[in-house]
Amino acid sequence: MKYTRLTKEQFEELNQEFINFLATQSITADEWKDIKEQKPEVAEEELDVFSDLVWEGVLSKVAYLENIAPQHMYLFKVDASQLRLIGLKIKKEDIDLTTKEGFSWLRANLMSDEVELFNADKSIEADKNTKLFELIKQGSSITKGDLYKYLEDLIG
Repeated sequence: MKYTRLTKEQFEELNQEFINFLATQSITADEWKDIKEQKPEVAEEELDVFSDLVWEGVLSKVAYLENIAPQHMYLFKVDASQLRLIGLKIKKEDIDLTTKEGFSWLRANLMSDEVELFNADKSIEADKNTKLFELIKQGSSITKGDLYKYLEDLIG
């Protein structure tokens, strides 16, 4: 398995897609029931294959990721062959960017000496989707990039 298996809730949300997936393999509802009962290892494999297909589809459409922690923020823009990063670190220890108050403080103090802004580009040599999945496992969320675009315009 390349990624991780979808959760029970995710499978329930994607029930129709999973049915369609089984249909592409000529597996009927009755046959699926039999496979689950008679060959649970085959059923597990099918769940893993479907999970990887879903992850591939999602990851191939990712344009922005963000990872916001109490003292730092990493905003990523995903290009065809590279990741562009805008990052910031807070030097003031009593600020927590994951709170409304901390975010308000950041807006008011973005250009102060208490905030370290930086950017970087990293080419993606290997499988791009695997790299994006690693970032998600490390706490990044898929976004529309509003925060990235705002800071990009600001630091130009």
